[in-house]
Order: sequence, then structure tokens, then C-alpha cells
Amino acid sequence: MAHFIEQIIYGLTVGSVYALIALGYTMVYGVMKLINFAHGELFTLGAFIGFVFLGTLSWGSYFGPALAIGLTAILVAGSTALAGHFLERVAYRPLRHSDRLAAVVSALGASIFLQNVIMVVWGAQYRAFNASLLPTVVWRIFGQSVSLVRLFVFLTAVIIMLSLYLFINRTRLGLAIRAAAIDQGAARLMGVDVSRVIALVFVIGPALGGLAGLLVGIYYGQINFNMGQMYGLKAFTAAVIGGIGNIPGAMLGGLLLGLLETLADAYVSGAWKDALAFVALISILIFRPTGILPERVAEKL
Repeated sequence: MAHFIEQIIYGLTVGSVYALIALGYTMVYGVMKLINFAHGELFTLGAFIGFVFLGTLSWGSYFGPALAIGLTAILVAGSTALAGHFLERVAYRPLRHSDRLAAVVSALGASIFLQNVIMVVWGAQYRAFNASLLPTVVWRIFGQSVSLVRLFVFLTAVIIMLSLYLFINRTRLGLAIRAAAIDQGAARLMGVDVSRVIALVFVIGPALGGLAGLLVGIYYGQINFNMGQMYGLKAFTAAVIGGIGNIPGAMLGGLLLGLLETLADAYVSGAWKDALAFVALISILIFRPTGILPERVAEKL
């Protein structure tokens, strides 16, 4: 039982990161009915921008861990949001009224371009974050030892997800996003600037992905230029499991996927955890294509 609880805690931590990345996929799909295949590379970009400030410049030694991480998070979110906005203007906006296949090809091209830019700038080797960024504090939760970094990653991801949920459901901009997700034509008739909504979605989604990249760097201590491929694929799987286009579904799908992977690693085999994750994806697509949460919820973003 102790081992099981330990795996649950670890699975929730990993799953919260998947959920944070999945929100970027689900917001873009909810409004544009398009999968942003470059989202994984924006996640990687956020990780490397965090590496510059926390690793190369060692902000933690100048400002202290809390302030350094806070300032870095603001810069990471802002930089990846700017990159996402530029991506939308260059790769997606000119093709908005074209065939959907053209937008998919453009997304794949943007993904390859961004990955190669990251490799050229930072190199193909692994990069290490500052190992002493957070103190090695350990708490006892349900009889299990939980490190400060694990608790920090989980709570930060949960706070960001709850903040997004409240923004979407309690603000006028959130109402505009939900209206555009349901029917863009009707939203325009009601005075909603759909182009502005799409641009906003491409700002919020990449910012969330960039913050997830920063959390991964802090948690695992190292990053690589192509890590966005696997994380992006896992996050997309989480979005589909929960219900693509559905924000609560993306959160739920990410947590469930993290738990599934961790339990498979602990009780089956580490070699099978990725396979089981995609078996879950295929099963959802076959037996419940709209995801775990009902379609009527997904239509409301």
C-alpha cells in the first residue's frame, strides 16, 4: 500500500504537467478545430528559456530560489506567448480560409522549423538546470516522503489550471472564447472579434506550454531539444482521453494519463508504459470518441 501511494503521488505530479500542456492543444482545437502540432516545440522553447535564466545566468544565486523562479516564469510565459502569437500570424492566419490540410501541413512545418532552431541555438546535447535551485526539503504525506520540488511542480500546475478555468468561466474574454468555440458565425453577429479571440488563444496556450517546460526542467533537472515530441504526443493523448476541446477534460485526461503511466511502470514494466498510454488513446477513440467527459460539456470549452 505504501508503494502504491508513492506511485499515485508521482503519477499526479507527472500528470499535472501533461494536463498543463494538453490545455494548449485543447484551447486551439476548441476555437479553430485545428491541432497545433508545433505546441510541443513551444513547450521545449519554454524549457530552454528557463534554462538560460536559471542555468546559464544562475538567477537563483542572485535573487534566491523563489524570486528567481517567479521572474523566470514571467519571462518564459511572455516569451512563449509572443512566439505563439507570431506563429499564429505567420503559419495559421494566412491559411485560415484555406483547406484544413494546408493548415495541418503548415503546423507540421512550423514544428520542424522550431525544433531545428532550438537545436541550432542550444545544441543537440542535454542541458542541465541548476541542481540546487530548490532546497532538499522532504515532507511526510500519507506516510510517504514527498520532496519540495515534487510538491512545487504539482501545486504550481494545479494553481495555473484553476486560474485558467476561472478565467474562461468568469470573465468577458473567457465568455468570448467559449462563444467562438461554439459557433464563430453567431459569435461575430453578437459582436465578438473572432480574430482577436484566436490570437488570444495562441497567446494563452503557448504560455501554458512554456510554463510546463519550465516545470519539467526544474523537476527532472535536464532538458533536450527534441523532448517536445514525446511530451507533445502524451499531452495530445491526454486531451483526447479527457475530451478534445474541453478544458476540464484536458486536466482530467492529463492526470489520468500520468497515473496510468506511473502504475504501469511500477507494476507492469517501464518498457510498456508508453505503449499502454497509446493503447488507452486507441481505446478511447474506438469506444468513446468524444472523450471521458460528455460531448455537451466539451462544446462549452
